[in-house]
Amino acid sequence: MTADPASTVFAALADPTRRAILARLAAGDATVNELAEPFPMSLQAVSKHLSVLERAGLITRIREAQWRRCRLEPAPLRDLARWVDQYRRLWDDRYDTLDGYLRELKGNTDERDQ
Repeated sequence: MTADPASTVFAALADPTRRAILARLAAGDATVNELAEPFPMSLQAVSKHLSVLERAGLITRIREAQWRRCRLEPAPLRDLARWVDQYRRLWDDRYDTLDGYLRELKGNTDERDQ
């Protein structure tokens, strides 16, 4: 059974190593060796992380002669950001409503104190 795209992306982003890899790729394409350099793990372990990112559509691997470069694919992140943004707007509206209500209460309290 295949998860929906958003669940696959969230699962890929759940790991700090994969988030660090994406942050590095945001600066530009990199080889697997370049991506593996800062991590205290085997090349095979980094390759497994890259496979998860690739399945989620967050990266692509490009073959150039004997090199395999990885490239960030921003579309899934944009889709996720749009989805999250609708809830951000909802909560911003609710906080604005709460703020107005609290100001109204404070105004009523200030009037009674005078």
